[in-house]
Amino acid sequence: MIKQFDDNNLEAAVATSDIPVLVDFWAPWCGPCKILGPILDQIAPEYEGKISIGKLNIDTNPDMATKFEITGIPAVLIFKAGQIVDSHTGLLTKDALKKKIDAIL
Repeated sequence: MIKQFDDNNLEAAVATSDIPVLVDFWAPWCGPCKILGPILDQIAPEYEGKISIGKLNIDTNPDMATKFEITGIPAVLIFKAGQIVDSHTGLLTKDALKKKIDAIL
């Protein structure tokens, strides 16, 4: 299941999670974001219980986008124990995204 993160809950979610957290920083007007969203929906069930996957709309949550220095979208950050362990800006294929996730699990 894809979680919805915002300026109020993202930091606590990544800091307190027992499993890694993948956050997709996106916006509704972003074409590549519209492609990445369904890819996340496809892989989420496969990684259930291994990694938490969520999205953060940068238009409605600019504070977190600024805090994590998001300069382009889609931007994927993967957190482990509250720290960023991987990041990518731009569209990822399903296979490339799975390789990133598998590398940190």
